Formats: sequence, structure tokens, C-alpha cells
Amino acid sequence: MDVEQTIADIERLEDIFAVPDTRPLNSSDISAANRRHDAALAHSPWFKLWQQYGVCCRSESPVFRPPEG
Repeated sequence: MDVEQTIADIERLEDIFAVPDTRPLNSSDISAANRRHDAALAHSPWFKLWQQYGVCCRSESPVFRPPEG
């Protein structure tokens, strides 16, 4: 096993993955980001109020979620 070659390969891969992705976002990317955002803020009382009564700027149809409990 050539250690120097392995290190060089790893450094090349690191350089490749360090380049920012410049492709435009598609609807699937935006939906995934919205789901991650909602999951991260799920326990925030302010976010719960926004979900229930707030103005939504997303292109998805609103969904009624009755209060839990």
C-alpha cells in the first residue's frame, strides 16, 4: 500500500467536496430544507404559533394540524 498515494487521493477528494454546489435548488431540495427546518423548530412555542396562525410563504398547500393533547 502506497501511503503517499492514499493521502494524495484523500486530499483530492477533500478538495472536490470543498467546492460549493452552484446548481439551482429544485422543489425537492426546498421541500427537504423546509422539513429539516420544521423538525429543528418543532419544540419552539413561537414556531407552533406560526404554524397554527401565521402567514406561510411556502408554495405547498397549508395543512390543518389540530393541537396535540
